[in-house]
Amino acid sequence: MKSAQKKSALKPWLLAAAAACTLGQAATVQAADLAAIRESGTLRVAIANEIPYGYMDLNGEAKGVGPDVAKHIAKALGIGKIEWTTTAFGSLIPGLQADRYDMVAAEMAILPQRCEQVFYSEPNSSYGEGLLVAKGNPKGIHDYESFAASDHKVAVMAGADQLEILQALKVPASRIVTIANNADAISTVTTGRADGYAATSLTVSQLAAKSKGKTEAAHDFKDPMVDGQPVRSWGGFAFSKDSGSLRDAVNQELAKFKKTDDWKKIMSDYGFSAEDASQSFERTTAQLCAG
Repeated sequence: MKSAQKKSALKPWLLAAAAACTLGQAATVQAADLAAIRESGTLRVAIANEIPYGYMDLNGEAKGVGPDVAKHIAKALGIGKIEWTTTAFGSLIPGLQADRYDMVAAEMAILPQRCEQVFYSEPNSSYGEGLLVAKGNPKGIHDYESFAASDHKVAVMAGADQLEILQALKVPASRIVTIANNADAISTVTTGRADGYAATSLTVSQLAAKSKGKTEAAHDFKDPMVDGQPVRSWGGFAFSKDSGSLRDAVNQELAKFKKTDDWKKIMSDYGFSAEDASQSFERTTAQLCAG
């Protein structure tokens, strides 16, 4: 359980990205993008197939915190159809920039360096960190810092912000194993390719449940500390830099929806704690983009 005082801990040299993420950039974006989407009747949305943030279920239906909220917002905006795309996490931002979709609903953490590349909505969620280890935690690892102080290896997903956390903790590159997606995490840990998998607490819990007892979430996990602050992430919807009007419209509907019990139920149904939901109100996108 994360404390109410936790906040994002990000690299100080990225503070300059704040200006790229402020809401006052309407003059530099194309105001027609939302109108065009409404005219076509279809919103193209990408997810990274990561439970519980955004994924496709066995029936081919988009599920997760991001998709469930996105469905409500699309309806509120008068958009009748969502065209879903599933891609690797590291391809989400390049896909936006290449106009392969209009919006990302993967609850991607709002970070200064990402704010330089895309527009973000205000936060939709907040979540902490976790560590997936082999059953019984044979190496006795309970924090990310251990990978800097030993020869243990830790896996991260390509494009995920856990890499920056580990780098900030001075974990050598030789001890970091990069995998393509979360689906590879269980085999990476159980085969000994890595001694742990660094991901959000919710992702770790989901993976442990799917591994049929082969892995577990590290018990008594200690939150990573960067610049003296426990690390917590805030996730939001992402848009290309020429989709300001769509971002602004989503923000308006998101602000309304977050005041409802329906939004709280979505958070709860996907495993977010009441504190996680409350924390989502504690930072603005401008603050997060500023570091």
